[in-house]
Order: sequence, then structure tokens, then C-alpha cells
Amino acid sequence: MMEDPSFQVRTDDETGQTLISGMGELHLEIIVDRLMREFKVEANVGRPQVAYRETITRKTRQEGRYVRQTGGRGQYGHVWITVEPGEKGKGIEFVNKIVGGAIPKEFIGPVEKGIVEAAEGGVIAGYPVVDVKVTLVDGSFHDVDSSEMAFKIAGSMAFKAACNSANPSSSSRSCRSRS
Repeated sequence: MMEDPSFQVRTDDETGQTLISGMGELHLEIIVDRLMREFKVEANVGRPQVAYRETITRKTRQEGRYVRQTGGRGQYGHVWITVEPGEKGKGIEFVNKIVGGAIPKEFIGPVEKGIVEAAEGGVIAGYPVVDVKVTLVDGSFHDVDSSEMAFKIAGSMAFKAACNSANPSSSSRSCRSRS
């Protein structure tokens, strides 16, 4: 790099690849040849992997309701969330706006966990959802049937439905466009 300022090296944190860039294919072939010949560095040369991401382009409000009744104790979790495009590079931002005990505090964490897990799996093609602000705005619970698992599932269901209705798009990490 000291000899050639047009040559650059960086490591991609997500793929673990060491990426080199230069003035074109011939330039890179010469550099790889020098690495192997002069410095005895083995290199597997191939096409770089692209880390795709998904995001949304507009704000929406969505309900997530998980209700199961199987004889004995059932499962009940009910949430209302809003999703909107967030700040670039923030990932998933979760905001709790529950007032008056509509959802007990012990169920807020599981709602957030359900949303984060749903975001990791994506909504279009399975790529992680990023740069989204999620606000928990309302919901309800049942004294007997509500559980952490029910609220986690309700949060996940609400997030996936909200993203699908919020004009989702996917892009590569390098451009992160919201087209």
C-alpha cells in the first residue's frame, strides 16, 4: 500500500473476508501474484460476497395478536406497534410507549426480543432488517393466559406484518439505498 496509493485493503466484519481494491482486474491480478511470489501469502481469489439488508420506506401501524386455547391454561399476547424508517446505521431501534399498564412491564422485554428475532430473519428474502424504528404503542393482556412466549410471538407477528405493509426493500450493505 505504501508503494501504490491506488491499492487498498480492508476486512469485511460480516463475511470475514480480506478485500483488496485497485484500478481494475489486471491491477489486482498483479498484486495477488506479488503477494504469493514475494511475500509467500496464499490467497483464495474469488468474487466478494455481498451482505444484503432489508428495510422499509414508510411508516405504518400494525397489530399482533397471539391467542391459543388448548383445554387448560391458554396463551394470550396482544400488541400494537408502529414501524417507520429509522436512522441509517442504527439497526433496530425499539421504543416503549406503553402507559397505564396496558401491557405489564415483564412482557415488554419479550415483545422487543420477538421483534429483534423477526428482524434477523427478514421479511422479503430472509436478509436482516435494518434502520427501522419500532414503537410499542398499545396492547392488552390476560391475567391467567398471558405469558412471555405469547408476547414474544405477538411482537414477532406484528413486526413481520408491519414491515410487509411498509413498502419493504432490500439492498446491499455497501449502498444501503431505500429505493
